[in-house]
Formats: sequence, C-alpha cells, structure tokens
Amino acid sequence: MDAQDKKIATDLSYEIIKEVSRAIRPYVGKPESGEKVKMGADGTPTSFIDIVAEEKVVNILKNAPVLSYLVSEEIGELKLGKGTQKSITLTHELRRDDLEEEEIPKFIFLVDPIDGTSNAIKEIPAYGISMAVANVPRGRVATLDDVELGFISNFANGNFFEAEKGKGCWLNNEAVKPSTNINISNMTLGGFTKSGTSDASKLVDNARRMRVLGSVVLELSYVASGRYDAFIDLRGSRILDISASKLILEEAGGIITDRYGEKLNSKLSIHEKAVIVAANNEILHKQIIDILTDNQTDFIGKIGIVSRIDQDRPILFAAKIIDYLLTNGREVVVEKRLAKKLQDMKKNPKLDKILEKTKKDYPNTAELFDDINFNIDFRQLSKGIYDFNCDMIVVLGGDGTLLRAQSKMKPETPLLGINMGTVGFLTDIEVEDTFDALNDVLKGNYYKEKRTKLVVSHENHHYSAMNEVVIMTNKPAKMLHFQIKVDGEIIEEVRADGIIVSTPSGSTAYAMSAGGPIVDPKVGGFIIIPICPYKLGARPFIVSDNSEIAVKLLKKGKSAVFVMDGQINDEAEYEEEIKFKKSEKDVYFIRTSTKYFYKKVKDKLSEGGVQKNNWC
Repeated sequence: MDAQDKKIATDLSYEIIKEVSRAIRPYVGKPESGEKVKMGADGTPTSFIDIVAEEKVVNILKNAPVLSYLVSEEIGELKLGKGTQKSITLTHELRRDDLEEEEIPKFIFLVDPIDGTSNAIKEIPAYGISMAVANVPRGRVATLDDVELGFISNFANGNFFEAEKGKGCWLNNEAVKPSTNINISNMTLGGFTKSGTSDASKLVDNARRMRVLGSVVLELSYVASGRYDAFIDLRGSRILDISASKLILEEAGGIITDRYGEKLNSKLSIHEKAVIVAANNEILHKQIIDILTDNQTDFIGKIGIVSRIDQDRPILFAAKIIDYLLTNGREVVVEKRLAKKLQDMKKNPKLDKILEKTKKDYPNTAELFDDINFNIDFRQLSKGIYDFNCDMIVVLGGDGTLLRAQSKMKPETPLLGINMGTVGFLTDIEVEDTFDALNDVLKGNYYKEKRTKLVVSHENHHYSAMNEVVIMTNKPAKMLHFQIKVDGEIIEEVRADGIIVSTPSGSTAYAMSAGGPIVDPKVGGFIIIPICPYKLGARPFIVSDNSEIAVKLLKKGKSAVFVMDGQINDEAEYEEEIKFKKSEKDVYFIRTSTKYFYKKVKDKLSEGGVQKNNWC
C-alpha cells in the first residue's frame, strides 16, 4: 500500500467514523435500540443500533471511488465501491485468477461498527468503532500480517486511536506507550475468562485488579496506552475485533499472542476467532503465559540420564551430554546400565573405530560426536532409575525407551526426550538440536506439558500405563468375547481380537493403527477401541477421564493377556474384570516449543513413522 493509497484509506476511515458517530447518537441510552432484529453474519444477535451503524459503513464504501472488500459483524463479507455492492466469501474471492485489473479492490476494510453494543444501549461509556485496513494479496488468503492501518474511536469520550504499520501509534494525535510494570501482583488485568478455567483463576488471583468493560477493542487499546497492563480473552476474540487493536498495541510497543505465546497471524474472515493474551511488555507477558500453561518453571540443577544401550550411537551421545551438563555446573546421575556401557566403551581399544563408523553412518550429525570426553568416572555417577531424585531426566532413544523410563522413575519427574529411535513421537528434540535445546532449558526457557496416565487394576494387582493397555488372546487367530462398562453401565459387548484402552498420548500409537482417532493430549478423555471386531456397529468410544472403565471376559475357558505400554503384562481369566481409572499422578514432559503435538502429527505420521533418510 503506497502513500497515496494510505491517504485514500485513511480519509474513508475518518469519514466512516464521523458518520457512524452521528448516526448512532440519537439511539444511545434508548432501550428500544437494543431490539434484536436478526442474526448477524458472525452468528451473534444484531440489535437495531448495530444496523444503523453498519448501514453508514456500507453506504460510504459503496459510493467510494475505489473498490474495497468489507468484512463487518452484521452483514458479513461484501465487495463494494463505484456504486456497486456484492456479497462474497473473502477467502474464495482472493484466490480468483479471472479478475481484470480494474475489478480488483484496493483495500480490505475490517469493521466492527459498534463494539460494546450493550454498553451503548445502557449508556455505559465504553463503546466505539474499530476499523482495520489491509492490503489485498494476490492468489492467497489475507492474514493479520496484511493489516496496514488501524483506527479505534471511543464514541463515549471522544478518544481516538490510530496506528500505521511500522510508523507508530497515536492517541488523539500524541504518541502512546504501554506501562512499564513487570510485576503480576501490581497488574491491572482486563478481559474475559471461561468458567472452570483454573489457570485463569490463578491469574486473576495474582493480579492487583481485574477489569471487565465489555469491549475487546477498547480494552486492548487501553493496554497500548498504559491504562491496563494486560488483557486476555480465553473465550476467543473475533479476528474482526482485534485486527485494528492488534496493530495499535504492537505499534505502541506491546505484545499480543495466542495463549501459548505464539504469533497471531489468523486469516481475515468473518468466522475466524483466536484466544488472545496481550501485555505491555515481554516480561509480564511471559509470566502470564507461564500461568496459563501451568508452566511455573523451576531451576534445573540435578539431571538424570537414561539411554537405550543396544546401539553405539546413543551411548556415545550420552557421554557428550554428560560432559556438557557437568561443564555447565549441573549435577548428573546416570542409569546403572548406561554407566556400565560407558565404562566398557571408554576401555574398548576399538573406541576410535566405533566413533569413526558412527560419524560415517550419520554424516549430518557427525560433528556432534567430535571431542567426546571419556575422562569421566561414570561409575561414580551411576544410580538405579528408581533412586533418581532429579529436577529432570534426559532420555536418549525412541518412545519405547521413554515409556520404560517413566514407568520406573519417581512420579512427576519431568522428561526431556531426545529422539534416537524409529519414530520418537513423544520425544521433543532431534539429535542435531540437542545442545540448543539444553541451553534453553538450563536458562529456564521451557515449559512443562502434562500428560494423563492410566491406573490398571486386576485382582489385587495395580499397574500404570501412559500410552495404552492392550487386552488380547494369548492364542493367535482366536477371538475373545468382551463386555465393556463405563461407570457401571454396559456400553458394548463384542467379539474381537482384542481391546485397546488408550490415553490421548497413546492415540498416535497402536490405537491409531487400530482405527482410533488422534486426540490432542490436552483433551480429558480415554479411548476404547475394539481390535478387528466381528460386529459392524462396534466403533471406538471416547469417554471422560473421570470415568471408570471395566472390561470383562465373557466366554468360559478363554483367557487373555493384557499389556501395559508394551512393557508389563498379566493374564485375566473368564469373568475377571480389568479396571481402568485416571492416575492421580501425571507425566510431565519438558518442551521447548509450543508447536509440539500437531507438528509431530504432520512430521512423524505422514511417512508412517519411517525417516526418509536414515542418517538424520
């Protein structure tokens, strides 16, 4: 958008704001203005006063000398200008390649004609208009990154915010800056939470004061101008509402992201929403994100090391990591089996050849195996994994190694997985990124991801599983007859090769291969999946993780084997029940990126879990 186009867009915006202000003035404070006349394009009720305001917006852009796209709360998405008006779907329109040059609009206007409609009807002085102007991209959808201009006017008190991308933000023609507060206990917080959100309650409890004015647009601008220190909307704000205020806040020097601290770059559409977390500066913002993600990071001082020991490469890499952690002043303990392998390897006369072969087999990471220090007494560092008392355990291997480690260690010790297996879905770090990740973790730049576990009860025995429990026949090619109950209610009786009871973590493992859904680990549920059922109607169930699941064998003379995470197994006989409940103890993973789960689904499962290049 060049300077001339910006002037055209700014002049149109000024005219719209002035005319809407005039048009709604007679209706402010009048109960009849709140009469619901229809449902808006965004699915929310439209009041009479909203229609009055939006008609002004549409008429001005319709009669403008240039073509524009309009995204507005009540009427939806239009193409306007030069006396014409046409309903469109913006995302489809922008991908069209059959438009002549003169048919392509200059601007995308995103307008909420009245944000805080209820306040206007009741004459509470917190209502106004929000306008953003974005570039029109060619051949792709428009996103928040395309917004170039932002305007917000508080009709109740006349305050007028405007911003230009890369140039700054002004309130009533004077540059504004956010507050400098970095202390949550002194924070003025605005926003909307969701019922039952304990992390949000913790955030509110920590704040000095909480404000809820009923206008996302104005409250975000208050963060930009220092009236608020932070603002959250955990319900999800419409992109329409935040497109102008996001630019205003960022140009003032504030920060706005999703609840995980990731950049907002949603597409521009009447239907788009985003959970938002805004703050005056990065220090306060990070504290808010940490509370919302339950990430009260601790100093990592003592670190345990566990590794697969059936290959030379992970053993060698374990030595490199141990040396790195000791050099960085951390206390290290090493699993006994690994410590013995390291001691044997340091005495091996063929150590140089083993190193040379490892580098040759994995050339992309060869430099990581330079300068490995074997001048360490690994025996002095060794302990049984049951006796680890650590702030974190580093696990080198695949998912099997990680599952074995978590089943034996003290509950709720966080794990950092380095992928040296086949798939490594649960591991966070690839080999080549190890030391960058460890550097971040040692500096406290990490968060803890919580995963649910199952407690499995059979007779007087109790086991735990993080991924899944598989119940199957101990005789190949034989089916079993199962009864499945949830909270005492029979939900299915089925003949099948077996039954899988899976946590969300296990939904990407055997459960997925058996036809179950992929479930986000944040979902509070368990999955019950019959394996090859002899019944058309037998389908997977997702049940609450507050429920108790019971599986019983119904056919006399048959027995079954049940296996927890591929590690532990037991047998059940006819009429015996196997019960499943959520464990009181969770599993915690150290994560260095918030884009863990869906990125893993895309990267790891698209190729069936097989690396394209075995040297990576």
